[in-house]
Amino acid sequence: MTENPAEVVEEAAGPAPRRRRRWRRVAVVLTIMLLLFGVPWATLVVGGAAWPTAVVVAGTILFVAAFAGLPMLMLSGHGRRRDGTAALGDALLGAAWVLFVWSVLGQVLELVLLVAGVADPTRSRIVAAAVLAVTVVLLVWGYAEAMRVPRVKALDVTLPRLGHGLDGLRVAVITDTHYGPIDRSRWSAGVVERVNELDADVVCHVGDIADGTADIRDNQAAPLASVRATSTRVYVTGNHEYFSEAQGWLDYMARAGWDVLHNRHLTIERGGDQLVIAGVDDATAAGSGVRGHGQDLATALSGADPESPVLLLAHQPKQVTHAARAGVDLQLSGHTHGGQIWPFNFLVRLEQPVVHGLSRHGDRTQLYTSRGTGFWGPPFRVFAPSEITLLTLRSA
Repeated sequence: MTENPAEVVEEAAGPAPRRRRRWRRVAVVLTIMLLLFGVPWATLVVGGAAWPTAVVVAGTILFVAAFAGLPMLMLSGHGRRRDGTAALGDALLGAAWVLFVWSVLGQVLELVLLVAGVADPTRSRIVAAAVLAVTVVLLVWGYAEAMRVPRVKALDVTLPRLGHGLDGLRVAVITDTHYGPIDRSRWSAGVVERVNELDADVVCHVGDIADGTADIRDNQAAPLASVRATSTRVYVTGNHEYFSEAQGWLDYMARAGWDVLHNRHLTIERGGDQLVIAGVDDATAAGSGVRGHGQDLATALSGADPESPVLLLAHQPKQVTHAARAGVDLQLSGHTHGGQIWPFNFLVRLEQPVVHGLSRHGDRTQLYTSRGTGFWGPPFRVFAPSEITLLTLRSA
């Protein structure tokens, strides 16, 4: 008997509906690709710019090559674990997105110039030059932002149920390190050095540790073993662990000396007061097919003192609905990357209740959503800076 009800439905439906669904997915992807490359092509190459024929031909060939090359690079790189090819595909995807966004916004400049009486081809050439210049600047800056060791974002969070003995407890948060095709071993060591400078009581890694298995990404993840905390270091899975042997990453972090909160909790005590630190699997865990995985907050809190405040690690902000029902005091999440490349944050908001920052849910529960420490895929961060977070917990 299958553990995935969708498989039962698909088998019963037969091959014809599956083929139709497959072709619908292909049509959606093709439409997105045509927009992603077609709008910039129209803005930069054709339209009213009246470039010389050689420029139009060369520009068209470049866009067609990018249109055909992106899916080939992504499938060959990520599908076959070829890091160099995957990194090139990711970079092309990020560049195409930024160019598309600013080509769309370039139409606003086109309208302004039209109202100002600037005629073609001058008007379209000004727009093309502006779009290209802004895109290049943002990609260079975005790459630098993605590759630097994150700045520390510090804030106080008041938990009314926190005992005075735990007032001032320092919680450092890293998440979404996404060790991947680009070797960031030195970056990883820099992150650990910066975290250790914080002298935190609790250090949390809130999932999406890497894209790839622990064996493949060991050289990048190895510095995590050197993270220091006066009380505990805790880790939960994100959705990307379920693409690459989630249990392997849990075992890896346990060997590195971290407390893995696989639907469980631990309790820390100071000055006679207690804080429950719990963790649950990612929201996608149950559907991943990995036996014994799936978010289970009831199991995670089983046996915990109901009078003690609860700090919960859950990778996705939308998991806060369960936390609020259970009366959790503070949930720590990542996953969103703050959108990573503007204006993707607006699309993230369609799926998640919060993109970044501190928010309140229900009468008791607060949620802090980190923008993430690393990046996924395209090595760019545009208007969504990465962060290492330092939360200082305060009693009422």
